[in-house]
Amino acid sequence: MKEIRILGLLITDRIKEAGRIQGVLSNYSHIIRSRLGFHELSEDVCSRTGVIILQLVGAPDDWDEFENDLSQIGGVEVQRMKFYN
Repeated sequence: MKEIRILGLLITDRIKEAGRIQGVLSNYSHIIRSRLGFHELSEDVCSRTGVIILQLVGAPDDWDEFENDLSQIGGVEVQRMKFYN
């Protein structure tokens, strides 16, 4: 049975942590199939809070390491969904 893993990231301070988060995402780009990001944006405000949804490919050991590296960044909450087919 093959696992499909989706990660959801809640970033509480996008402006402060964007560089560190992008660095980790770049280091693990080989296991990211899809990446979707959301944050509130208007003419007056660019929200400091954001959400990123990631679909992962490759080896589950790499996924666990990636998730751990993301969790080490202050202001980042990681949630995991697993599907099997």
